[in-house]
Amino acid sequence: MKYSVLGYLIGEGFRNVLKNKKSTMASLFIMWATMFIFGIFFLIGENVQAVMTQVEEQQAMQVFVSPDATETEELELEAKIKAIPYVNTTEHRTKEDALNTMKAWLKDSQYILDSYAEDNPFKASYVVTLTDLSKSEEVQQQILTFENVASITVRNDTINTLLNLANGIQTASAVILVLLVLISTFIISNTIKLTVHARRKEISIMKYVGATNGFIRWPFMVEGIIIGIIAALITVLCLGLAYNFVAGQVTSTEITEKIQISLLQFSDVFNTLIITYLLLGTGIGAIGSAISMRKYLEV
Repeated sequence: MKYSVLGYLIGEGFRNVLKNKKSTMASLFIMWATMFIFGIFFLIGENVQAVMTQVEEQQAMQVFVSPDATETEELELEAKIKAIPYVNTTEHRTKEDALNTMKAWLKDSQYILDSYAEDNPFKASYVVTLTDLSKSEEVQQQILTFENVASITVRNDTINTLLNLANGIQTASAVILVLLVLISTFIISNTIKLTVHARRKEISIMKYVGATNGFIRWPFMVEGIIIGIIAALITVLCLGLAYNFVAGQVTSTEITEKIQISLLQFSDVFNTLIITYLLLGTGIGAIGSAISMRKYLEV
């Protein structure tokens, strides 16, 4: 395609955007609403993944060592645990550490444990964190086969709930994205079809003088792409302002401070979001325009 022809087609696309203000605004609003709703679910999904990563770093199983184990056997056990795939860190806690922790929990009533200073009933243990919470039960089963393991304490219900929540949100986000893309493409194609219908005589004349379908179609596709890009940029701006406000409110609550969970910064997902939106906007705009032209380009 020659430069002059390409320039003409692109120029026509821009002129169509400015000329057909009503259809442009309608398409722009539809795409903005679609992308904004998708963005909400996208950010929720990304934050769930980030929270899951933080939980994986914090959620630990406690492996209690048999009271009869020697110091050498404890070290051997630690080496075996570290060698297991998906194990992230291991932290050794002595009997004295366990006793001091219990005293800290009791606060003013810690004198109850004074009689255990000489005969400590608590067991030494290893606090184990994982790189993948979904492998928790697999790691537990492997640890239980080792010698000198008295028991394992872990909140499996909490882990399973978190995993189910993360998987549910990811599935919901994918389904909603597909539905929004289909709905948006359908509405935009019908909106642009009104513009095409209003210019049907012009299109017929162009076909009579020998214009190809591609030559006729491209200005409308450029129009759809331009609308998609503008909608993407507006959506990113609106989503960024809304997200920063909501995230600021959430992170300032006492609950998030106590559980030491932080949300992603908008800058962390900006690059992924802008690329996704530009692809989504240009794709929906181009496909919607192409669909709307089919009827008028049939031979």
